[in-house]
Amino acid sequence: MFKSIIVNFLGIFNSRILGFIRDLLSASIIGANIYSDIFFVAFKFPNLFRRIFAEGAFTQSFLPSFAKTKNKPKFAWNVFVLFLSLILIITLIVNFFSYEVTSLLAYGFSEEAKKTAAPLVAINFWYLDLIFIVTFLATLLQYKNHFATTAFSTSLLNISLIIALILSMQLPKEKIIFYLSIAVIVGGIAQVIVHIIAAKKYKILKLLYIGAKSKKKADLSTFKKHFLPSVFGNSTAHISAFLDTWLASFLSAGSISYLYYANRLFQLPFALFAIATSTVLFPKITKYLSNNQEKEAKEMMKKIFWLLFYALILATVIGIISSKEIVYILFQRGAFNEKDTLITSQVLVMYMLGLIPFGLNKLFSSYLYATHKHLKAAKFAMISLTVNIFLSVLFLFPMKVLGLALASSIGGIILFFLTLKEFGYKEFFSFFEKRYILGMILVIFGSIIIAIVFNKIAYLMKG
Repeated sequence: MFKSIIVNFLGIFNSRILGFIRDLLSASIIGANIYSDIFFVAFKFPNLFRRIFAEGAFTQSFLPSFAKTKNKPKFAWNVFVLFLSLILIITLIVNFFSYEVTSLLAYGFSEEAKKTAAPLVAINFWYLDLIFIVTFLATLLQYKNHFATTAFSTSLLNISLIIALILSMQLPKEKIIFYLSIAVIVGGIAQVIVHIIAAKKYKILKLLYIGAKSKKKADLSTFKKHFLPSVFGNSTAHISAFLDTWLASFLSAGSISYLYYANRLFQLPFALFAIATSTVLFPKITKYLSNNQEKEAKEMMKKIFWLLFYALILATVIGIISSKEIVYILFQRGAFNEKDTLITSQVLVMYMLGLIPFGLNKLFSSYLYATHKHLKAAKFAMISLTVNIFLSVLFLFPMKVLGLALASSIGGIILFFLTLKEFGYKEFFSFFEKRYILGMILVIFGSIIIAIVFNKIAYLMKG
């Protein structure tokens, strides 16, 4: 299991490094202004669904039902056709009504900005169709205990966007964001291709072919029952970020970009640690619990919890203490100025307050899904999201972008404690043994020292 976690970690790390190179180029070439805001809005909607699908919702509803069904080929084929058809219909509607959709996504944009963004929204939305195919094949590859292809394939999107930025850097900004939108589709196609190659190797294409030819029926009722609750349960952090973008369109130009860059930094440790571990953990504990091995499942949970908790503490402490230095080193050059660095770093601090609760919730919610408590997870997510929306509106004008990020973190804290209550406080506190608590104290002190040293190095670089 730890080998799979390491593979996932390395794949995500590789992708995120390329993602930061992409963001570095984007910040330098485009900056934080109305043009960057337009592209981030256009890419935000399909990317929201990508994160919801790829980071748990589809897998957590599909895998348990797939494992139990007697006719796996037909079940897989029926789910694939059903979802791809629905997503294709939605994509066509978005393309036909791109201006109206853009007006909803960025209500606060000027009329001119909406007209510029509308065709880009239409182009970017096709990424959702491609990423569903990727997610579907990735889920079946997970069932085969193969994680590497999915972990490393997201790099292809970043490579595509980096090439687009380099090719278009001398062009007007409205042309640059058009190049980026085309690059999103090219990156999606590349991800589909590598997953098809892996699916052929692991005989998944053969399974789907058998399913397409089979005349037998497959029951999808359990999967359909659990899917929507899984979506709601997994989407809180991503809907929060999407909500932030929508509300930020009412603020000054550049606000959406500040949120984007800060959230990208937040997503690095979240993806590297929380997603990498929960992706591997979920199929394992699902199998334990289906075999009535609850003790083994919780023992595995305890080991993963401390591994994840230490990593999240390290990232949170460094992210808060060194926020300005991190943003300065990564982004402050070209069109991204000192003011942009200051605001982005402040937003980052607000987001980092929610890293530990969001990260640990990813772990404990996996247990809820493995025990078929999809509706409970959805209920908790809706409560958290409601609080987040209320606080976002409350904080919007007095705190501006800082208030949006803070509201998101508070929503994550509430979500974590609701999930933990369902898991059981008694079970949770049984994880806290003396050796682990001592380790936690050492990690905190070590993180502070690392942050101080990093700040000193950043100061010398400025000088």
